[in-house]
Amino acid sequence: MSKTSIPQKVQSALWARTGGRCQYRGCNQDLIGDLIAGRQDGVFGFLAHVVADSADGPRGDTVRSALLARSLENLMLMCARHHKIIDVDAVADHPEHLLLAMKVEHEARIATVTAIDEERGSHVVRFAASIGQNEALVSTQAIFAAMPPDHHPATGQTIDLELLGLSYQDHEAEYWMVQRDNLRRQFSARVGGRIERQEIRHLSVFALAPQPLLIELGRLLGDIVPATIHQRHREPASWRWQRDTAPVDYQVSEPDASRTGAIALKLAVSATVTDDRIAAVLGEDAAIWSLTANVPHNDIVRAPEDQAAFRTALRGLFDRIKARHGAGRCLHLFPVLPASLAVEAGRVWMPKADLEMRIYDQARGHGFVPALSIGET
Repeated sequence: MSKTSIPQKVQSALWARTGGRCQYRGCNQDLIGDLIAGRQDGVFGFLAHVVADSADGPRGDTVRSALLARSLENLMLMCARHHKIIDVDAVADHPEHLLLAMKVEHEARIATVTAIDEERGSHVVRFAASIGQNEALVSTQAIFAAMPPDHHPATGQTIDLELLGLSYQDHEAEYWMVQRDNLRRQFSARVGGRIERQEIRHLSVFALAPQPLLIELGRLLGDIVPATIHQRHREPASWRWQRDTAPVDYQVSEPDASRTGAIALKLAVSATVTDDRIAAVLGEDAAIWSLTANVPHNDIVRAPEDQAAFRTALRGLFDRIKARHGAGRCLHLFPVLPASLAVEAGRVWMPKADLEMRIYDQARGHGFVPALSIGET
């Protein structure tokens, strides 16, 4: 137990540097206010010494203890649980250098987050839906943590676009019509109006849903307001950009001029899609264009530069397809994409310049089935 009275100005500085949160690595508990106790303005943190204020205390030293007893650089803010762990239950597991590393990491993070100016505030759009039989849940804590240093949440609330629970299956046309209309109405009510009123100046989008609906979300977003489309990584499980691999190598191919059937565009970045699967839907004479990755896999997009390269390649393809086949045609789109690229595909498409698109979805046991159309007249 500490015997030193810590000056109030030192205590205040520590609470400010820590953001009022526990500095134990991985904890980050808010130590201001307690809903259970009913004290919104209460403080429930403990001032812990790295080097004890007495020689016989945890990590104590015959000389340094007295010198560091009131030093801000020797104090940490802890929740009750971790204060007891470092000073009583597991002292040997918490040497001085480990605690100092925790202190530096925590205070550097707080300094970075609080230094972000107001102009970097971004409203968070969260779009989660069931994919097959699995619920794709998007954690608010995880997405807020992924935004700095470029942006920070403009408010503590997310804008949630929710899908209806339907008895229809995703290989049925009714499923896609209802979900499309539901998404459009929610977007108009919760996002579109606020953009028009200039309440929203930037969006951070976190989305996990069936691909046709992600493309529709991207179409709704368009370029009406600047937006960052985040990607959920599988390894490690995180929304933070990883930048741990080489940039994605995109490959573009076009059909032989002799192909005069339906026009198809294959976007195969998450997995390989063979042309025969598309021909089974559109016929053997289908003119199949493609944008694929050199080595496709489901965790391929690791940096925003991968999104930028995809947008550039897709924009060029849309132009080339229209130039060859002319206006007034329908483009059949077969997407197998990371979630963020599906949203970007919808944002790249231009309603006044590009062909109408019919978007297909891979339904288990049914192959590719038509889902949504955009740009239809």
